[in-house]
Amino acid sequence: MPELREAPDGPYDVVVAGAGNAALNAALAAAEAGARVLVLEKAPREARGGNSYFTGGMFRFPYESVLDVEELTGELSPVERDSIDLGQYSEPAFYGDLMRLSDGLSDPNLAQTLVARARPALAWTRRHGVRWVLAYGRQSFKVAGKHKFWGGLACECVGAGKGLIEALFQSCGRVPAIDITYDTMADRLQVDRKGAITGVSIRGASGLGSIDCGAVVLACGGFEANTEMRVRYLGAGWDLVKVRGTEFNTGDGIRMALEIGAQPHGHFSGCHAVAWDAGAPVAGDRRIADLFQKHSYPFGIIVNVRGERFVDEGADFRNYTYAKYGKEILRQPRRLAFQIFDQQVVHLLRDEYRIKEVTSATAGTVRELAAALDIDPDGLERTVAGYNRAVVDGDFNPAVLDGKRAAGIEPPKSNWALRLERPPFVGYAVTCGITFTFGGLRIDTGARVIDTQKRAIPGLYAAGELVGGLFYENYPGGAGLTAGAVFGQIAGRGAALHAKEVTRLRSG
Repeated sequence: MPELREAPDGPYDVVVAGAGNAALNAALAAAEAGARVLVLEKAPREARGGNSYFTGGMFRFPYESVLDVEELTGELSPVERDSIDLGQYSEPAFYGDLMRLSDGLSDPNLAQTLVARARPALAWTRRHGVRWVLAYGRQSFKVAGKHKFWGGLACECVGAGKGLIEALFQSCGRVPAIDITYDTMADRLQVDRKGAITGVSIRGASGLGSIDCGAVVLACGGFEANTEMRVRYLGAGWDLVKVRGTEFNTGDGIRMALEIGAQPHGHFSGCHAVAWDAGAPVAGDRRIADLFQKHSYPFGIIVNVRGERFVDEGADFRNYTYAKYGKEILRQPRRLAFQIFDQQVVHLLRDEYRIKEVTSATAGTVRELAAALDIDPDGLERTVAGYNRAVVDGDFNPAVLDGKRAAGIEPPKSNWALRLERPPFVGYAVTCGITFTFGGLRIDTGARVIDTQKRAIPGLYAAGELVGGLFYENYPGGAGLTAGAVFGQIAGRGAALHAKEVTRLRSG
């Protein structure tokens, strides 16, 4: 596959801005539909892949039985089948989660398209080399001798986000119709007097350039790595958060589309933000990737530097709360929080708690732990004592919403409440890490970008994080990568067909 360093020569049928999951799905789909495609990657080659590289590679899709899951994993052995309890995750359940977590604001047409196309889209990526396995370590607990999966997630990519990106790039490399250039960003969209896309201005290591094309797919991420845009849209304090992923997602696709009349859409003051190790760098570390996240908090308590709890750690499964709890941490003094566990649950903590690059402490008493983590000792002792008194007796089961709660305190803990009473106690310092922003461009179910007069901009398509209207306030884990695959494929096919029609009209 040509990996172009200088400004490439056109014309191309389709130019794709970005080189993550959504972008590469779009490129492959466009080429499959007969288009000559150029992928513009703003990052250097060694930093390619966008935010997708930094993910855990979890994709959310509906399934009724193990047969549906085997579309991705391949046939499981009889022994493996007997050792798992996948349950079911129906299309109505997926759609219901989108609506429930967005307070009913998710665009119903986009949500329905996402749900209906999810499993076929992921099966398509399998045919293009993406490999899948059951997510035992992240999404199951052993109950009564079986691995019980929970939270609507069952599968992950082999190699997580890195494996996903490598597989998609390898697939693109097998397609002669796809070219990729690095250190080159799409900077401006070119349109004719009818407002239709005619090309894209680029900015690269060798300067400025221009590429003629029949259609453009914008799939270059949100504005999560743009300090100024975060404060402008998300509000005060968001300039101080850590960026979980790539430093190159600075809102370029949104900006250039708005400049030609695209309609902004979605929750511009909202984002996906999680508990992220307090000692992590300001932007993503490709070696550590997503392991700075700390997502086993439902089995302990979370406190601020005053030793006070501030969220219901057991409100729901982790993958229904983690994307909004980062924002709650940002609101705490010094933008810090601490996840506290005892020896009853340390074996349940995810692998990310066991990396050497972790900000943590272990102590024989709650007071000693507070001193080690710079938490107010009196405050933490008070909180732990009150929490322990509030814990209701009952059966603890990490694989279901077990109703084992701490009642009569504020905030309550709705599930998985165990008394903190078995030392040594362990604590992990976390801060707010932003993943991606929710506001973006309005598209229709064909992934066409819609203008402020509610008309599709001819030749302009969008997919991935810069699409607005799907996620508000919160987010069901794994839905973002699935949305990138679904709308990336739709955008790529639509862009190829549009470009072919443009060529036919010009030649006719």
